[in-house]
Amino acid sequence: MIGRRHPAFARTDHRPWALPKRPWAWRQSWRELLFVHWPVPAAVLRPLVPAGLEVQEFDGTSWVGVVPFRMEGVMRRPFPDLPGVSAFPELNVRLYVEADGKPGVWFLSLDAANPLAVWAARRFLHLPYYLADIAMERKGDDLTFASQRRGAPERFEATYGPTGPDEEAVAGTFEHWLTERYCLYAATPNGRLLRNEVHHAPWPLQPAYAYLEPNTLLAGFGIDVGPGRPHVRYAEGVDVVVWDAEVVSSAG
Repeated sequence: MIGRRHPAFARTDHRPWALPKRPWAWRQSWRELLFVHWPVPAAVLRPLVPAGLEVQEFDGTSWVGVVPFRMEGVMRRPFPDLPGVSAFPELNVRLYVEADGKPGVWFLSLDAANPLAVWAARRFLHLPYYLADIAMERKGDDLTFASQRRGAPERFEATYGPTGPDEEAVAGTFEHWLTERYCLYAATPNGRLLRNEVHHAPWPLQPAYAYLEPNTLLAGFGIDVGPGRPHVRYAEGVDVVVWDAEVVSSAG
């Protein structure tokens, strides 16, 4: 997969800004994703985000997302996949932020069942990964996902699946605002704010059902989503390339 022959580059017209001119560094695929979102006031989330980032809002509120899914094909370019290393289930808690006019994702936590991936992501990407015991199973269109963080109370369980055909989100809609984001932000131990550009085809979103067990992922951040029904969508997946991090100029 040399140059732009990676399948992620089959579409580029949907991007909100131009592709980076430098070579991409990592490849991966995100599969069988559930997007679960709750409205949370931006003032509640502001203390959880570095000063160099703006907490974004949609329709007068910010949102917190929980995303269980399966990673595969994870490897740095140009190396091949490694059995037992390149594929594993993962669970993300994410917020929606912006710097320098580029909306992206800020991760509060990432749980994965792969010790090497957890170590590497913490060491080289400065992302808050945690090792977890995760069981993920698919039967037809129905998926079950259960994660328990090692040595900690954080737990998440869900049964979910699609309930209709997929379609691309229309610009200006809530679904587009949530999912069509082409960078992630992280912070180094010495306070530098970093941005990793990413690219993939538009998300093939589907209406979905989700049965959520009581979970403790958000409690440690002081986030209470209450009893209201979350917004849920399903996606079968996308192929992704990731660029090495760059320092955000507005980090302060």
